[in-house]
Amino acid sequence: MADGSNAKPEVILVADDIPANVELLLDQLDSLGYETITAVDGPSAVAAAFEHHPDLCILDVSMPAGDLGVDDRSTGFEVCRRIKRDPRTSRIPVIFVTALNDTSDRVRGIEAGGDDFLTKPHNRLVLGARVRSLLKLKAATDALEDSLRKLRELEKVRDDLMKMIVHDLKTPLTSVLATLEMLADGDFGSVTMPQKAAIGDAETKSEDLLALIDDILEVARIEEARISLTLAPMAPGALLAELVHEWGHRFQQERATASVSVADDAPVFAGDKGLIKRVFSNLIQNAVTHSSHPVHLELSARRARNGVLFTVSDNGPGIPPEYHDLIFRKFGQVEMPRSPRTRSSGLGLTFCKLVVERHGGRIWVKSEEGKGSSFYIELPSDPMMQDTNSHATTPTSASTGIAR
Repeated sequence: MADGSNAKPEVILVADDIPANVELLLDQLDSLGYETITAVDGPSAVAAAFEHHPDLCILDVSMPAGDLGVDDRSTGFEVCRRIKRDPRTSRIPVIFVTALNDTSDRVRGIEAGGDDFLTKPHNRLVLGARVRSLLKLKAATDALEDSLRKLRELEKVRDDLMKMIVHDLKTPLTSVLATLEMLADGDFGSVTMPQKAAIGDAETKSEDLLALIDDILEVARIEEARISLTLAPMAPGALLAELVHEWGHRFQQERATASVSVADDAPVFAGDKGLIKRVFSNLIQNAVTHSSHPVHLELSARRARNGVLFTVSDNGPGIPPEYHDLIFRKFGQVEMPRSPRTRSSGLGLTFCKLVVERHGGRIWVKSEEGKGSSFYIELPSDPMMQDTNSHATTPTSASTGIAR
């Protein structure tokens, strides 16, 4: 809108088949400082919107439909639908101006994507107020979209830089670990017990850092869909029994207990065994590590709609509902007062979510602070039959109470 500055005035498309109506609107909009373009029927209105990308459209509802495939009384609604469903024009505000005052017509206008409705004869001041309001809203929406685009570009630059740095850190860190191991073994001379303890502590911290680097690189590979699945049939009962057996020594150390329950109808499913086992191991690790008391785990499996549903439950500190979404974001962590402080990359649950979705499944959590957590993993019988992009994954939370 003209405001005395050098800013280019907004362009408004006016579509109406009655010349007197068009002339009235053009006079009013011109007096308000707007530029205008016109159309006299449905097809020319659609063409003008796509060609000129106006800042706002004012459409008459009843005008010649041409080849739009609707009756003349519904032309404006169809023009609006076509404008709104095309990404190039979807954010253009639309005002319907019509002599009709039926509630059903207003409902149809809203359903078509219209932003406002004026009844003939319209008031010049009301028209101006609504046009200004919608243009301000569009400007704000456009600015937000531009900010999001720039943010995505910055995030990509940041992620690329992070991957480069992390990759370059791995080689010297591996050398550090090898040197520490040689020191501890006495390859460079005998060491005292205090020295050996210090070397062991440095070695542990270096291994933690190396694990973090591996987490970052693997999550990046999955996000970029550069990881391929090696599918093989797996029986839910055998998988859970194998996990409990492998974690047996750690359970003894932590005084944790585990039980397995598998329904008779739990089907065999196809999956990448190594990745699937790491998903469960992350959840078990969270439960064991982040509880201040010996934890009891319940692992179960049963038939789901198109495959198998696993549950990993614990009686740990739990997770407040407001954190259920946060803990599955990259580097998302929640400090829980009842949980001991441990190393956490903030990537464990991100890894779980990405792997499950890569299999065409979904993962989610039910948990309350102080009442333990239950993680649910639904996997299809055959990932190759699933469209992995069609799943809206429910945000999940961690098996005990902290996002890893």
